[in-house]
Amino acid sequence: MNVIDLTAAIYDGMPVYPGDPKVSVEQIQSISENGWELRQLSMGSHTGTHVDAFSHMHQGGANLDEMPLTRFFGPATLVELFGVWPSDVGLLFNQAINESYLDRLLLARPPFVGGDLSENLEKALLAHGIVTYTGLVNLDQLPVGVPFTFYGLPLKISNGDGSPVRAIALL
Repeated sequence: MNVIDLTAAIYDGMPVYPGDPKVSVEQIQSISENGWELRQLSMGSHTGTHVDAFSHMHQGGANLDEMPLTRFFGPATLVELFGVWPSDVGLLFNQAINESYLDRLLLARPPFVGGDLSENLEKALLAHGIVTYTGLVNLDQLPVGVPFTFYGLPLKISNGDGSPVRAIALL
């Protein structure tokens, strides 16, 4: 089994979406002084590689803690914009994709979509009950059109509108 890490590292001062909180990762305990190491994290819920709950862009949409865990993993395929898209599996894109592809995406019925998604596409997918992942990395390590299992489990944040994830592909 081959495991491909699709997760960007979270680090102090990393770039964030305009208007999002700055990321702070501060060591507040050390082994030499306290006998253990501890860091304090401060960041927005959409930092780095993350998943969006339906409530992220839609009033009354489900929060992360209201969504079953089965929404955050499953069969998936890396596809190209002009290539063949399988139905009923998660679709990942290593090219930027916008709302002009919405109808085609809806016909494919993916449970989740990941990649460099435009804000309008993200909002439309969430409105149709399709989970969205952004900030994925290493997509170039996935073979196009080859099925794999995707995992992108969120933190269990009460009323969470999104969460950083550790996204992986199992080939």
